[in-house]
Amino acid sequence: MNRRSFTQVLATAALTAVASPLQAIPAAALSTSKASPFQLSVMLWTVFTDLPFEDRLAMVAESGYTNVELVGEYRNWSAEDFARANRARKRIGIKFDATAGLSHGVANPDTRDAFLAELTQALVPMETLGCPAMIVLSGNVVPDVTREAQHQISIETLKRAAALVEGRQIDGQPVRLLLECIDPEENPKYFLTSAAEAIEIVRQVNHPQVQFLYDIFHEQIAEGNLIEKLEMHIDLIGLIHVADVPGRHEPGTGEINYTNIYRKLAQLNYRRTVAMEFKPSADPVATLRAAKALALSQG
Repeated sequence: MNRRSFTQVLATAALTAVASPLQAIPAAALSTSKASPFQLSVMLWTVFTDLPFEDRLAMVAESGYTNVELVGEYRNWSAEDFARANRARKRIGIKFDATAGLSHGVANPDTRDAFLAELTQALVPMETLGCPAMIVLSGNVVPDVTREAQHQISIETLKRAAALVEGRQIDGQPVRLLLECIDPEENPKYFLTSAAEAIEIVRQVNHPQVQFLYDIFHEQIAEGNLIEKLEMHIDLIGLIHVADVPGRHEPGTGEINYTNIYRKLAQLNYRRTVAMEFKPSADPVATLRAAKALALSQG
């Protein structure tokens, strides 16, 4: 699935009636008060899409989460829309920990200035919503530009972006830029399909406010070897996205051993955010609760 077209896809998609394997977790585990060693969040595009925005936040809270990630749902909001969303999130107890939705990537030399201008503009709604992190993409391969050149362009663009947010805070947190890969099955034209290359770019940028978004779903499809990358690069990982392969459903429906991944995160003392970015295969509330319980059980 291409996140930029998720609204059209989800409008025609139906959840399967097959029960999730995670629902075998005892009810007592679902209501546990055990604290997670890392923060948990929900990427909002995946759930409750038939409800108004404020009701979606309430359903996420009912599912046991206090953090939500956005994909620019606020792009065409009025001032009153922002005010209403802020009232709702404060009343419900939700924080926005990250957002995506920039239309330009970091790897295209022809759109670098447009990317930086768009990022500058995006800081305004981020500030309004108390959202301190922006997910950034590379964009596609550029014809007639070598891979080596696009790699270097990505580094230089991110360095300039880092200068824009240097020392800036939102809601008491440093503004962070999170570079994400997309697997080649979802977008064969995409430039950064390799976590190894994206991590190298982030290392060369060498700025604490520029980090890597490790999407486990995409990396399993692209290259695999998931846990070794955690061990080698945990210092650069600022956000982890969770979904199983195939199908982008919840952990336990596919081939990824999330029990071992969560256990490794706890061993590595990971303290940043793990966000559920899966399409529930059954009741969304029950499935999100079970996914949380699985993460907590390894903490």
